[in-house]
Amino acid sequence: MRAAIYSERGPARDVLRIVEVPDPRPGPGEVRVRLRVSGVNPTDWKSRSAGGPLPEPGQIPGQDGAGEIDLVGPGVDAARVGQRAWVYHAAAGRWNGTAAQYTCVPAHQAVPLPDDISFAQGAGLGIPFITAHRCVFGGGPVAGRTLLVTGGAGAVGNAAIQLAVRGGATVLATASSEAKRGLASAAGAAHVLDYRDPDHVAAVRAIAPEGVDRIVDIAIAANLAADLDVLAPHGTVVAYASDAPDPILPVRRLMVANARLEFVLVYNLTPAMLDRAVSDISDALREGTPRPLPELHFPLAAIAAAHEAVEQHAVGKVLVDIP
Repeated sequence: MRAAIYSERGPARDVLRIVEVPDPRPGPGEVRVRLRVSGVNPTDWKSRSAGGPLPEPGQIPGQDGAGEIDLVGPGVDAARVGQRAWVYHAAAGRWNGTAAQYTCVPAHQAVPLPDDISFAQGAGLGIPFITAHRCVFGGGPVAGRTLLVTGGAGAVGNAAIQLAVRGGATVLATASSEAKRGLASAAGAAHVLDYRDPDHVAAVRAIAPEGVDRIVDIAIAANLAADLDVLAPHGTVVAYASDAPDPILPVRRLMVANARLEFVLVYNLTPAMLDRAVSDISDALREGTPRPLPELHFPLAAIAAAHEAVEQHAVGKVLVDIP
């Protein structure tokens, strides 16, 4: 099969290459997916840039993808052959990610994809939607609650808006440009503000005078002071990314507010957390409610450019088409 692979860490154009490698075979409890589209996420370039030893013969990047199951391993129902599926966590502890013609994953990580959902949309679900689900619902149901999502045009932020609205919450969001604010609004945010506006905190307080119940935050170091200005007593700030490795915490402010800080890393979620997220995402797909971001497609041969696009914060979902 053709695959993108790297055998050393470094810049995309220096280490990523397209090669022929043997087709993988599914083991017990696994399925093989003939991939059609691979999703690119920040974790892909971060893992490629730094980390520990690499497997032999190298690492095929890509956690998310979509295609058809074409082979099953022992213990898996043969009726799954031919089923359309979206894949998550393909490269988590494994060498064969989704930037390839085939990948093998545990059967539950190849989730049925409705016929009316494109492979491109399916390839954009995994990391963004599972992360967003935990950020939104980690504290329980959100019906009747008010949430603030920072970075509402990003893949996780946009998914968080959609899932929270589906869950019955009123959602406020922030974004830096008119185009990005349009994406957050289209996802269902009732109010979208420009976080660069010095009056945006006052605007949030005017909209939610009692404060917001839960904040899904993309840059907690930069945003925490503003978050606490708008957080309701006993509210929660959830961080799934950070713009600084060890931000200084205003302990007294957090204590007085009885505030809670939560942190989400999708790879360390428990099986029960993953199962609930996948179940809810699947229900939403059957309802036809998820709205995909604008798509930026690259051929497999240009995967270095796809990684660079994500590194440079491209607006929209970066996808790699698999030949």
